[in-house]
Amino acid sequence: MILRNHSVQWIFITIVFFTLLHLKLKVINLEENNKLLNEAVMQINSENKKEVISYTQMYSKLSQIDDTIVIYNRVPKTGSTSFVGVVYDLCKSNKFHTLHLNVTNNMHTLTLANQIKFIHNITEWNVLKPSFYHGHIAFLNFEKFGAQHVPIYVNLLRKPLDRFISYYYFLRYGDNFRPHLIRKKHGDRKSFDECVLLQQADCDPNNMWIQIPFLCGHDPACWEVGNKWALDEAKRNLQRHYLLVGVTEELEDFIQILEFILPRFFKGGHDIFLHNNKSHLRQTTQKIEPQPETVEKIKKSIVWKMENDLYNFALAYFHNIKKRLLNASIQDANQQFMYEKIRPK
Repeated sequence: MILRNHSVQWIFITIVFFTLLHLKLKVINLEENNKLLNEAVMQINSENKKEVISYTQMYSKLSQIDDTIVIYNRVPKTGSTSFVGVVYDLCKSNKFHTLHLNVTNNMHTLTLANQIKFIHNITEWNVLKPSFYHGHIAFLNFEKFGAQHVPIYVNLLRKPLDRFISYYYFLRYGDNFRPHLIRKKHGDRKSFDECVLLQQADCDPNNMWIQIPFLCGHDPACWEVGNKWALDEAKRNLQRHYLLVGVTEELEDFIQILEFILPRFFKGGHDIFLHNNKSHLRQTTQKIEPQPETVEKIKKSIVWKMENDLYNFALAYFHNIKKRLLNASIQDANQQFMYEKIRPK
């Protein structure tokens, strides 16, 4: 019995010994790892002592990087040439690049592959930033493709019937911007009234379906004439993705507001527009006002009603912005904001 107890005690002592030995080895290993870690930290700190950057200094450095991109996906015959003329006059003094996007055969949408390529091009083309792109192309949602850098969108809309009639005569008589260029319908002297009376294709109200798809985008449904979803999507995009959508009839105010909210690009733009003959850079050479009965006939069409709905929506939205900026109350004019309790220091 005594021998058995002695054996149990021996086994217990052995287990305790090896347990303590294992723990001792673990402690030695941890101490060695901690020593190596401290040495690594000291080396990193020693290297970083050469340039210690505070939060303020870091922000200051980042703020010097100007990679702003503005896209003006211009709708034809909305005063876009006059507006772009101002932009080209500003790009040198305000130090940004202006680029015209020209798509094959004047197509207004890009293939999916070209959408991806275009987004990659302009977001990665750092040597030309900050940049202002303009062209007759439908809205393209960069967020849909996961782009990290989303551009600022601006645009101009025009009363749909005025734009339609202007384009009708533009195709026949050209304009004073390039007076010697022969247009598509050169030699056709039929008035818009006569065209409507004869129900010809050139004055088909369905041809007014242009401003809605330009703001709606590249989805095929945007280009389906009379599509209600396209109208709603155009309104959503105007609110969510456009910094400012103005109207041709108030182009001066549009430029003045842009100068106020985006001076990096448009500083001095209002003065150029007023005094450098930029207010009517392109005018259709000959245009005949339609008869009241012609206007009434066009306004009965579904497409005119939908396009006019978008125009009125944009106009009201633009007027609300203009009221707050150009006709600001004393309270708005003196409004300020500041940052406090910034941590860490």
